[in-house]
Parts: sequence; structure tokens; C-alpha cells
Amino acid sequence: MPPLGQLLPELFQTALTGALFVQALARPRQADQPHGPSATTAWVPWAAAIGVALALWALPARGLILWQAYQLDGLSQFFKLAVAVGFFLVALNAQRPAGVRVDQRADYFMFLALSSLGLMLLASAVELITVYLALEISSYSLYALIPLRGKEGRAAEAGIKYILFGAVATALALYGLALVLAAQNTSYLSGLGQRPWSWGAAPLGVVGISLFLAGFFYKLALFPFHFWAPDVYDGTGNQTAAFVATMPKLGAVVVLVRIGALLGPTSEVTTLLAVLGALSMTFGNLAALVQQDLKRLLGYSSVSHAGYIMVGLVACSAQGLAAASFYSLVYLLMNLTAFWVICRLADDGRNLALDDLNGLYQRAPFLAFVLAVAAFALVGLPPTAGFMGKLFLLGAAWGRGHDWLVVVAALNTAISIYYYLNLVRHAYTRDLEAASAAAPVGGLVWGGILAAVLLILGALPAPVFQWAEAAGMQLAR
Repeated sequence: MPPLGQLLPELFQTALTGALFVQALARPRQADQPHGPSATTAWVPWAAAIGVALALWALPARGLILWQAYQLDGLSQFFKLAVAVGFFLVALNAQRPAGVRVDQRADYFMFLALSSLGLMLLASAVELITVYLALEISSYSLYALIPLRGKEGRAAEAGIKYILFGAVATALALYGLALVLAAQNTSYLSGLGQRPWSWGAAPLGVVGISLFLAGFFYKLALFPFHFWAPDVYDGTGNQTAAFVATMPKLGAVVVLVRIGALLGPTSEVTTLLAVLGALSMTFGNLAALVQQDLKRLLGYSSVSHAGYIMVGLVACSAQGLAAASFYSLVYLLMNLTAFWVICRLADDGRNLALDDLNGLYQRAPFLAFVLAVAAFALVGLPPTAGFMGKLFLLGAAWGRGHDWLVVVAALNTAISIYYYLNLVRHAYTRDLEAASAAAPVGGLVWGGILAAVLLILGALPAPVFQWAEAAGMQLAR
């Protein structure tokens, strides 16, 4: 493959962002049309589909370029494809974002595309300064998108919280980067892999890498960096929440996987990851038990799932890193499926409560089925991809020095059954309280495809997991 062809996913995403920027400069005079699809941005999902095809074509790309700061390997290509698929699904879901005027649609998609470009760059960055810059590219767009919800005060509140907390997390990461450079004299991951990472041998390095990872804990909504997630999900628009709840976590996981490969299962940093993972699972699930708003429920759910991903990372093995990568992809699909149903039921942009699901099987039986598949997958019940994802995580971590964390994860899965299956209970066992229009056919088709993918990955996970495992073997030492 020619050198330029190896970077086709990133180059195409850059071109897409540029095209949307040019379109945003020539705004159509349609500001009086706040709702409905816009012909000027209807092309974006299909352009994103081309990006998925290019990411598939670039899968074999391998090499270390740009002064050895940018690596093309199995892991980077896995996550670039996941980002491309996620951007396609988010763009498809956001064809009519409530609260965003028609003349703002090009800006809206431009910020989504720019954030996705940052995540692609993050997947290949193997030098800490490059990682930091890619993180900022993926983050800045969200600062503008989150408060974009008409004139709702809680959207402005969500934007302010995300910016302020994000600034603190970024400052911690930058300070940690300075400590790592001072202690280890290199910012390249290949060089850091040859350095000691124990408190006795390199205390400043341990403190530095812990602070640097704090920026990614924030993106992942890992306890105690989770406090923004429920409020931001609740305050921002449904379509924007679907992006914020899924895509940034891919970037956080790929960096954690690369850094986790540098650590051993007995490292102090690994122990910290295990403790935070246990706390995140437990707090997230317990807080979700009492939620009535669906997006707040999914916000606390994301806190618990961040803890599950830590189970794979602390294994510090090829299987553990592969399990974390596989589960991040499954998490993307599970949550986008759940948000797909939310956005179809609340096409006016309102927040849904559990009672809004009452009688869903009567007014939209297929959407009720899609919601049930998403809920079963989020719990981790067979035959869904969520079950296989958790099975890989628990199996990889057992016998690697953190068996107690596996037990905590299993107990938390049992706790989560209540609030996830409560969605299904409201949809299937409560009577219809008000008439509702039928869901659009397009929404049913794509919802069915997402549900089918979750079931297929649950029945046949081997091809995707083996790909992630091959990438993990290149990293694990």
C-alpha cells in the first residue's frame, strides 16, 4: 500500500471536515426552520459511509511514520474503523437534531467530524505530546456542541460543567506529562516501555503517568472523574448525547490500552486502575438504580461500563487488552442502539423518562424489540455481544493477580440487571397511556440493523475478537 494510502481514513475525515467548514460559511437562509431534515446536510451520513469503506481498505496498513510519533498497526486500524462506524451511525441518527436550526446543521456536523478526526489521530499516536494534542482536537468540538440545544438553560449548564471539568482534567494531564518527561527522559511509548514503572524505582514517573491518565479517565467517565456525565447527558440534546456517550470513550480506551501494555499486573498504576474500576462499577450501578430519566440512567451506566473496561486493562496481557478493545466496540454499538430508540421516540428533543416507555410494544413493537436487545446487551445476557464482551473481560483478568476485581464485576453485573431490565418491563408490561405516532420506516430499518449486529456479534464474536487479540499481542510484553 502506498504511504499516502495508509492515511486515507484520516485524510478523508480531514477533507470531510473541510467541506463542512466551507458549507458552514455559506449558510442557507433557513433559520426559521428549527426542525426537520435539511437537504444541505443529507449527504453527510453517506460521506461517512465512504469513510467506513476507506477504513476497511486501510486495515493492512503498518508502519511508524512522522518522526516515529504516529504508528499504524492492528490496534490503530481497529479503532479507526470503530470511529468511522460510530461517526456514520451518529451522523445518520442526527439528521434532524432538535434544538439545532437548519442554518446551523453544517456547523453541527463539522464539529462532529472534527472530533472524530481527533479520535482517529489518537488511535495512532504513540508519543505523549502527540497524544495530548490529538486529545485536545477531539475535545474542543464538544465544548461548542454540548450547549447547542435551543434556549434550554440546562444545556448551557451542561456546557459550562463540561468545559470547566474538562479544563481541570486537561491541566492534570499536562502536568502529568511534564512529570513523566522529567522522570523518564522520553515521551515516546516505545522508550517508556523500557523504563521502570514501580514506586520504588520511579516514584515521579508513577505520579506523572497517573495524572496523565486522569485526562482519559475523564473522557471515559471513570470514578471519580465521572461527575460530569449524568448532568451533561441530561442537559445536551439527544443526538449530541449519543455522540458524547460513545465516541470519546474509544479514544480513551485506545490510549489506555497502549499505556496499559507498558505496565505489569503488579505495578502500582495497575493496582490504581483496578481500585478505580471496582469503585466505578459499584457507584455507577448503585446510582443508576434510582434514576427515572433515561439519559441520566445511561450516564451512570457509562460510569459502570468504564469500570468493566478496567477489568481487561489490569490483566496486562494480550487477551486482556483485546477484551478491553472488543468491549469498547461493543459498548459503542450497545449505547448507540439505545440512543437510536430514544431519538426515535423523542423526535421533538425532549428528555424521556421511564414512564414514557409504557406500552411501547403496542405503539411501536419493533422499537420495543430493539430496545430490549440493547438492554439485554448492556446487562450482558446471552446471546448478545454484551455477554461475550464481559465473558472475555472476566476470563482475561482471572488468574492475573486481580481475581477480586473479577468477583466485583460479576456482582455488579447482577446489580445492573434490575435497572436495565426495568426498561424492558416498562416497554412490555405497562399499558399504553397515550396515543403516539408510528415510528418512521427508516428508523425501524436502521434500528433493526443495529439490533442484528449485537446479536450476530454475540453468536459469532471470534473474527472481531481475534483481530483485537492479534493487535494486543503486538503490544503486550
